[in-house]
Amino acid sequence: MEPRPLPVLPPPTLRLLALHWLQEDSTPFDPTSALSGQAPARAQLLSKASGVLAGLPFAEAVFRELRCHFRPLLPEGSALTGSRSVVAELYGPAWGLLAGERPALNCLGRCSGVASMAAAANGVARQQGWTGLVAGTRKTTPGFRLAEKYALMVGGAQEHRWGTDALLLVKDNHVVLHGGGVEELVSAARSAAGFWRRVSIEVSSEAAAVAAAAAGADIVLMDNFSPEALHKAAAAVKASWPHVLVEASGGITLSSLPHFLGPHIDVVSMGCLTHSAPALDFALKVLPHSEQGGDEWGAMEAWEQPPP
Repeated sequence: MEPRPLPVLPPPTLRLLALHWLQEDSTPFDPTSALSGQAPARAQLLSKASGVLAGLPFAEAVFRELRCHFRPLLPEGSALTGSRSVVAELYGPAWGLLAGERPALNCLGRCSGVASMAAAANGVARQQGWTGLVAGTRKTTPGFRLAEKYALMVGGAQEHRWGTDALLLVKDNHVVLHGGGVEELVSAARSAAGFWRRVSIEVSSEAAAVAAAAAGADIVLMDNFSPEALHKAAAAVKASWPHVLVEASGGITLSSLPHFLGPHIDVVSMGCLTHSAPALDFALKVLPHSEQGGDEWGAMEAWEQPPP
């Protein structure tokens, strides 16, 4: 299966995120900036762990706001070996390099961790010969959702819904509040969804799964099923409604994933890809004076204004 092309992240969105992260991390009068000053300096961004590299656009956006050039040496999605590989080179005012260090490294570490977890899950699925889709969920970090969703794609997983308006998902609490039968519930959901949204119904039993498919749901989300019950219910749905997508979700981990893969399962959604992904370790090292060299990226006048 060919990986999907990564989206182009809009510069205004990247800038807003970068400004937020920088404002969160620093004060208007950072006393340490007096120690570094305005003099130009070079630095290297190093990876210190194995995994999948992700988050370069976010790191670049952070340094761009600080009048620093950011030159990636590895493409997004590269395999990291943990051998202190140089991921990028930086050049700019010394205070800017240091001010951007922690926000940029946090973005890279978090994004690369999510991408690595997604790649690992995808690898498990492909080793089993399963051709369905591995997806994340909306269990993301507030304020960092875009970066985590993007990192899922870098790792080869589906990002699932961006928000509640992208898909009409009827969950167990909606069923309780609505109080009607499945057919009436699906009809009401279809009316609320409009002509372009798909309708997904969360179910907890085989009978409910069959009823949801019969009532016209586009997706039947089988939540917290045991593997045996999942495959039996999925087969029952596909036997009469082969066009209905069957999604499995609920506490699925990398170790348990193989048990949930089967010929009648189209999507496996895993919250652990975001909420339990360990961050990868990155470091920024300013080069000593003896290694600063000349200005290969242009005269100092280029640093009077932020790079375009």
